[in-house]
Amino acid sequence: MALIKSISGIRGTIGGNLGEGLSGVDVVKFTAAYAAFIRKNYKGESNSIVVGRDGRLSGKMVSHLVCGTLMAMGFDVINIGMASTPTTELAVTGENAAGGIIITASHNPVQWNALKLLNHNGEFLNDKEGKEVIRIAENDEYTFADVMELGKEYKNDTWDARHIEMVKALPLVDVKAIAEADFTVAVDGINSVGGRVIPALLKSLGVKNIIELNCEATGKFAHTPEPIPANLTQIAEVMKSGRADVGFVVDPDVDRLAIVMENGEMFVEENTLIAIADYVLEHTPGSTVSNLSSSRGLRDVTLARGGSYEAAAVGEVNVVTKMKETGAIIGGEGNGGIIYPEIHYGRDALVGVALFLTLMAKRAMKVTEIKAALPKYEIAKNKIELTPEIDVDAILEAVKKKYADEEINDIDGVKIDFKDSWVHLRKSNTEPIIRIYSEAATMAEADALAESIKKVIESLA
Repeated sequence: MALIKSISGIRGTIGGNLGEGLSGVDVVKFTAAYAAFIRKNYKGESNSIVVGRDGRLSGKMVSHLVCGTLMAMGFDVINIGMASTPTTELAVTGENAAGGIIITASHNPVQWNALKLLNHNGEFLNDKEGKEVIRIAENDEYTFADVMELGKEYKNDTWDARHIEMVKALPLVDVKAIAEADFTVAVDGINSVGGRVIPALLKSLGVKNIIELNCEATGKFAHTPEPIPANLTQIAEVMKSGRADVGFVVDPDVDRLAIVMENGEMFVEENTLIAIADYVLEHTPGSTVSNLSSSRGLRDVTLARGGSYEAAAVGEVNVVTKMKETGAIIGGEGNGGIIYPEIHYGRDALVGVALFLTLMAKRAMKVTEIKAALPKYEIAKNKIELTPEIDVDAILEAVKKKYADEEINDIDGVKIDFKDSWVHLRKSNTEPIIRIYSEAATMAEADALAESIKKVIESLA
């Protein structure tokens, strides 16, 4: 598998020959390039960088390489060990560090790992900054420190607890109401850091009855880690048995939250953000943001609460940028990612769990009842493969002209908003494919819309 360098970080598979994946040489090279970038661009006084990792099998090995390289570049390392992505983001600002590196391949399978790069605000580098790190690495534009200027490593295992306390302190998290509701909660921690931090959060919120599934942080994932229905049969069976009021599932780095209803059916990841945003908007009216491929449901609940909604290009960093521009009080992505600026600008499943339990407790509603009250939409995700010689950009431009009478957004591919549905077309950066996301009131209508767009693309191609 080739090494993938993108706005999402540097990722690849572990093992094989040099150039086939994320080798130890690549880890050192890109860590050194990141350190050189921070040295050149960071204007503060800190000389430390935070390093955290998820629970996957290669995490400790990669962490040794990252920490050693940062010290070799003259930086002190605050090593917080096994920690979630949002915990690491909070640690960067909490430690007043110059930056941070999260060692995680997020929802990718066990053979993958990655370096996710943070600035001094604990936020991901933007596209321009990420490309500069890649350029530095490709040109070997980094200089290692002299022996008397080598950095030091400091271990700090306090950040899980500090993160939990910050979540509990949020004004819209009602610990008393959660405790009094006496919920039974099932958790699938996918044998990573979520298996430690989510049960710890629940106990701290006063939840006494917790059913733990795959909560030993061994790194040997019990199932494919992306929290989608096909991978969540185990927790679904637990919920069908009637043993729990709600089920929570996180990915290996705990920035996405999937919810399973008391009847064993999926709440649907798109609804995670919509439901929690509706609760937040009920108490603090304002604006919201999600990406172009996320459900229209967020817009609907925002407008119903008297707020305003904006769409951003796909990618967490783009959503965060738009949230700052608009002063949004909550935002995120349809993959279960909640971004709540009251605590920080990063997707955070701990925040999602605490706010959702508060919602359940205060409204005295079952999860199925909460879903029934949300806007009714279904999203279909398709793609169309084209031959390499076809100009994908020209195809998208032609589609935009064909539907010029509809509401068009072209900040990231082409999104066409119809009265009761939408379709979003994005080209792949690595292959001649156009991804087609469509949403309508039913899955049949969403699929039919995708098929009609496919025929238009095929006629233009």
